[in-house]
Amino acid sequence: MKTAGMEYVVARSVGEVIDALADGETSVLAGGQSLVPEVTRPGTRPCRLVDINRIDGLDTLVETDGYLRVGALVRHRAFESDTVTGPLGDLLRVVVRHIGHPPIRARGTMLGSLAYAHPAAEWPAVAVTLGARLVLDGPDGRRTVTADSFFTAPFVTTRRPEELLIEAQLPVLPDGTGIGYAENRRNSIFPHAAAITAVTVTDGVVSSAAICLVNSGPHPARASAAEDALAGTTFSDTAIATGAEIAAERDTRRLDDDARSPEQRRAFRILVSRALRHAREGARRCG
Repeated sequence: MKTAGMEYVVARSVGEVIDALADGETSVLAGGQSLVPEVTRPGTRPCRLVDINRIDGLDTLVETDGYLRVGALVRHRAFESDTVTGPLGDLLRVVVRHIGHPPIRARGTMLGSLAYAHPAAEWPAVAVTLGARLVLDGPDGRRTVTADSFFTAPFVTTRRPEELLIEAQLPVLPDGTGIGYAENRRNSIFPHAAAITAVTVTDGVVSSAAICLVNSGPHPARASAAEDALAGTTFSDTAIATGAEIAAERDTRRLDDDARSPEQRRAFRILVSRALRHAREGARRCG
């Protein structure tokens, strides 16, 4: 990495990081898988890098009070094993296999991906799908925001320059929930389009459904109309086809022009259908 002209600081506490971020010209180094390409590009190099890898307590990965708490130093590869159980663990294991390649998963972090906010990245879409809570720490103390309000545009979030994203809180999915992930990738590290689903079936009927469209616009978006159409159904082939059609035709209306092209609508129709079928299989196994 080319570091000429940059100051490198190894932080020993969250307070030191917040102090370093106060100038607005400092970037945080955790895994560096998104940051390193940025700082080597002309015109994007920050004045200072603050390394958080030696701060104790930022590698938390624990389930408490119905949430999985993920600290800022938890690497992608932590989700490849069965450390996280139940439907949430199933979702994380399925998704993480599509992130980069082994060296990236060994070094990169979930929270680094969330902070980077690439519109096609998997973890931001997972956070939106689950309705995750994101915890930021700054000079005025800690605050918690919802994932759907955190992402505002490509590579833009509501994180203030002086704040550090320190934890993601992912809701534990209830028994009877099936998960699904389907993507369309074109020789890229990120999918061209993808769909994530988490559907809970109670007594043979869909009691809740979450569908997220990935790379469908400036940030991950829930397909709320399709979700409403699935609720209360028996999760039949007809219900899946209807949900996929609504996601492609109605839920993409609020997205970018690219997502409204016939090709993109067709892609989302196929991907949502495929992800919902995976979710149905999982719900049946749980049932």
